[in-house]
Amino acid sequence: MPKDTAIRAVESFAAGQWLRPGPGARPIESAITGQVIAEAGNDALPFADMVSWGRAKGADLRDMTFHDRARMLKALALHLQAHKQTLYDLSYDTGATLSDHQIDVDGGIGTMLVFAAKGRREMPDGKIYLDGLPEQLGRDGQFFGQHIYVPKQGIVVHINAFNFPVWGMLEKLAPTWLAGMPAIVKPATATCYVTEACVRLMLDSGLLPEGALQLVTGGIGDMLDHMDCQDVVTFTGSAQTAMHLRTQPTLLQNSVPFSAEQDSLNASILGPDAVPGTPEFDLFLKEVQREMTAKAGQKCTAIRRIIVPETLIEPVCEGLRAKLSKIVVGDPRQDTTRMGALVSNAQKRAVLEKVALIGAEADRIFGDPDSFDVNGADPSKGAFLPPMLLHCSDPDNAQRVHDTEAFGPVSTVMGYRDLEHAVTLANRGQGSLVASVITRDAEVAREVTLGAAAYHGRLYFNNRDSMAEATGHGAPLPHMVHGGPGRAGGGEELGGVRGVLHFMQRTAIQGSPDLLSAIGSRWIPGAHTDTNKDHPFTRPYGDLAIGDTIHTGSREITLDDIEHFAHFTGDTFYAHMDDAAAKANPFFPGRVAHGYLLLSFAAGLFVQPDPGPVLANTGLDALRFMKPVSAGDSIAVRLTVKAKTPRNDAYGEVRWHVTLTNQDGDLVAEYELLTMNAF
Repeated sequence: MPKDTAIRAVESFAAGQWLRPGPGARPIESAITGQVIAEAGNDALPFADMVSWGRAKGADLRDMTFHDRARMLKALALHLQAHKQTLYDLSYDTGATLSDHQIDVDGGIGTMLVFAAKGRREMPDGKIYLDGLPEQLGRDGQFFGQHIYVPKQGIVVHINAFNFPVWGMLEKLAPTWLAGMPAIVKPATATCYVTEACVRLMLDSGLLPEGALQLVTGGIGDMLDHMDCQDVVTFTGSAQTAMHLRTQPTLLQNSVPFSAEQDSLNASILGPDAVPGTPEFDLFLKEVQREMTAKAGQKCTAIRRIIVPETLIEPVCEGLRAKLSKIVVGDPRQDTTRMGALVSNAQKRAVLEKVALIGAEADRIFGDPDSFDVNGADPSKGAFLPPMLLHCSDPDNAQRVHDTEAFGPVSTVMGYRDLEHAVTLANRGQGSLVASVITRDAEVAREVTLGAAAYHGRLYFNNRDSMAEATGHGAPLPHMVHGGPGRAGGGEELGGVRGVLHFMQRTAIQGSPDLLSAIGSRWIPGAHTDTNKDHPFTRPYGDLAIGDTIHTGSREITLDDIEHFAHFTGDTFYAHMDDAAAKANPFFPGRVAHGYLLLSFAAGLFVQPDPGPVLANTGLDALRFMKPVSAGDSIAVRLTVKAKTPRNDAYGEVRWHVTLTNQDGDLVAEYELLTMNAF
C-alpha cells in the first residue's frame, strides 16, 4: 500500500446513524505491510440508546412471518453476491488470499441462502413455531398441551472474532433474523473494516427493516450492562474473553442467554487401515495441509493435533513436509501465493509465544520462523509466518500440546498405540469443535464415535467413498451444529432450524383443542371442524380454512376385493390369503384387508375427480394402522384441513388429517396427506 494512502475511518452504525471513530479509537494495520490503514472505535457511542432503539424497532421484524424473513434473507444474500468483489478487495489487507475470501465471503452468503431455504421449507408461514406434537393431557381429549417457540422481544448482541469478518457475522445474523430478532454486531477491531463494508451493503440495499442491524466497531463499552432476559449474547473467540463476558453481573443476574464458540485443539485421526498407498492416506495428508494453511491457520476448526499410528509417524511426517514445502507464503494479492499473512503482527507474536510453549514438549520438524521466503512482501514488516509442523514423541506425558493453541499455521504430530489410545489423546483436548477420522473401516468409525463424540461438537469421517463430495474437516455447514463442549465453549450455533430456536423462547401452552389449534394454526383432533362448505378439493388454496372437513360415505370390503388386490399387486402375504395362518397370528381374527387397499379405497371415497385446484398428491406422513379390517367390514373417511403452507405465488401445500373408521366407529387407520393446491 502506498505511504500516502489515507487512513480509513471505520464507522459504527448506532441507533440509526453512522458515527465516526472518537475517543478510544484504535489503529488498524495492514497484515501485509504493517502500515496503519484504518482506525476504529468510539467509547462515546450511545450504547444504552442502541439497545433500547433496537428493541423498539424489533417489533417490525416480529411482525413478519418466518417466510417473509426467509425471503428477506435470500434477497440480502443475492445482493451481497452481486457486490462481493468489494469485500474481496478489502479483505486482502487482512492477510487473506482469494481462496480465503471465498471461505469467508462466499461461505457467509451461502449460509444465508441455506437458512432462507430452510425457513421456507421447514418453518410455517406464520409467527409461531410448533415444537413437536401436541400432548393429550385429559382423558376425553378436551385438554391438550403444546410446546411452541416465539421470538424473544429483546435484541441479540453478536461479538465476533477477527478471522472471519463476513462469515462470522452472516452465520449468526441469518438465524437471528429468521427468528425475528434485531441484532447488534461487534466484530473484532483488526478486521472490522471488512465487516463495516458488508453492513453498509446490507443497510443500503433497503431490504432490512429499520433497527434490524446495528454495528459497533471498537469496544462495546457498557452495552452488556443494559441486557435483560429478553436479550441474547453470543461470542466467538478465546476462552479467556468468553469467561470474562459470561461472568458479567448483569448477564448472570438477568439470566441472559449467553453462547460461546471458543477456539479449540481440534484433532485429526489417521485410521489404522489408512496405510501409505491407500487413497485414505493421501487424503489425510491433503486435509492436514489444507487446514494448516487456509486462512494462515487462523480457523477455529483448524487441525492442531495430528494423531497417527506409531508405525506411520515417519511416512506421515515425510508426506506433510513434502506438501508444506510447496506452500508459497507471501502477499495474498500475488497469484502465486498459496498462504497469506496472519491478521496482524500482534497475532504473529502471540503465535510465536505459543509455539515456544509447545516446543518444550515437541520438536519442530518443518518451518523456521526466522528463515523463510516471502513472495512479494517484506517479511520484517508483514505478519508472515511459515507453516510449522511439530512432532511430540511422548503425548501421554505432554501437557502443552493438549492445552495450548497457537492460532496460526501450526500443528503437532503424535503417535497412538491402538484406537483406544487415539481416542484418549483426542479427548485430552477437553472439548473441541471438530475431530476428523480418515478411515474406511466401519468398526473404527463406530469405536471412535462411542469414545470421542462426547468430547466433540462434530465428528467428520472421510474416505475414498465420500471424498469427492466431502466439504472438509474445517468447514462448518449451516445444516449441522457448530460448537462443542468444554474448552470449545459449550455453545451451539448453525444446525439448521436448531440455530434459529436459540433466539426464541420455548413456551408450553395448555388448553382446549380449539384454542391450541387457533394459536398454532394447526388443527388438533377434537378441535372445531366445518362441514358446511363445498368439497375442499373444489376450492382454491386461499378458500381453505384450518378445520374444513368432509365425512364420506362408507364402503364395504369384500373377499373379492382382498383377493383381487393381492393378485393385482403381487402382495399375497399369508394374513390376506390364508385364513388359518392369519388366525394363528395374535394380531388378526382371520384373513384381513391389505392396509394399502384401505388407503386406496379411502382415496376413492374422498377424492373429487374433476379437474380443479388440487395439482398433485406429494406425500403421506405418520401412517398408522390401528385395527384390522376383515371382509364384510365397512370403512368411512374423515378428511380435515390440518395446516397450510404457501410454496410460491401459484400454489401452496395443504396438509390433511385423514382418519378411517369402521362400521362401529372404531379407528382403523390415520395419516396425513400432502397436496399442492393452486391459489
